[in-house]
Amino acid sequence: MHEPFSLLLSVYEGDRPDYLRRAFRSAVDDQTVPPDQVVIVRDGPVREELAACLEELTQGSPVPVTFVPLEHNGGLGPALDAGLAASQYDVVARMDADDVAMPQRFAVQIPLIAEADIVGSGLLEFVGDTDNIVGQRVPPTDPAQILAYARMHDPFNHPTVVYRRSAVLAAGGYGDLPLMEDYALFARMLAGGARAVNVAEPLVWYRVGATAFKRRGGQALLRSELRLQTEFRRLGFTTTAQFVRNVLIRGGYRLVPWWLRRAVYRPVVARYTAHQDPKQRVPVPPGPDGPGSAPGSAAPRPDYGEMPAQPAQSGWLGPGPKPRVKS
Repeated sequence: MHEPFSLLLSVYEGDRPDYLRRAFRSAVDDQTVPPDQVVIVRDGPVREELAACLEELTQGSPVPVTFVPLEHNGGLGPALDAGLAASQYDVVARMDADDVAMPQRFAVQIPLIAEADIVGSGLLEFVGDTDNIVGQRVPPTDPAQILAYARMHDPFNHPTVVYRRSAVLAAGGYGDLPLMEDYALFARMLAGGARAVNVAEPLVWYRVGATAFKRRGGQALLRSELRLQTEFRRLGFTTTAQFVRNVLIRGGYRLVPWWLRRAVYRPVVARYTAHQDPKQRVPVPPGPDGPGSAPGSAAPRPDYGEMPAQPAQSGWLGPGPKPRVKS
């Protein structure tokens, strides 16, 4: 008998109904161990087609759905905090509205959360459909490695995590750090002594776009990066030397042209990805944004992407909803 758990999804105007429908059903209807509750947060107003899809999923779900409509679009961090408040259970599983969960995902992760505060996994990146795998992200699995890794990279693939709401709330929740709420949260959890587990096995198909490199730089991400590193140093999570290293490497990565980011990492990962089956559990050298995040070589080798960026939560000056950047 497993511990009951909630599934947490956040949906906003930029999401596609067909992607959302598949994500929902893969994480609910198709699971060998389905969630006991689904929490859907509507992050601000959405168009009629997406609203109809939300109504369809809510009414047709085989498990109870708690629908949390937010009047204004505030970004992913505040939306997930609202969803955590509506979760009935201490164990909460995250799912993005455009990814696809493998049927065994919760059968693997839920038993592990019994002795942990956060459980992540590997993932397979795909373009178009899940039969078009273009990369793999393998997280660190040893607890000491997870903690050491977190000093410079996000050690968890956010769309794969299952965590305890009590541990998340004890760390202050997601909060409002633009573009990097999940990394900041997980670092605070680890600094507070949270028990962490990562499974190398990929349990989620992660949808990526063709503009991954272009979206991983710019002034907005640089500002977020500097805020993140300043917070880590203030909390004592990093040393002064680690702070300087992170600012130079991670901050510099945000400023170089997208084509240079791609060119720098392709030769590095090519040595590791040649002749490898992307479904194997192959360690990949880290890029600035997380486990196995260095972009890969051109086809036929897997094109290793980057850790997903999170939406801007503050300082967003453009029209429409705050963007949720997908790498």
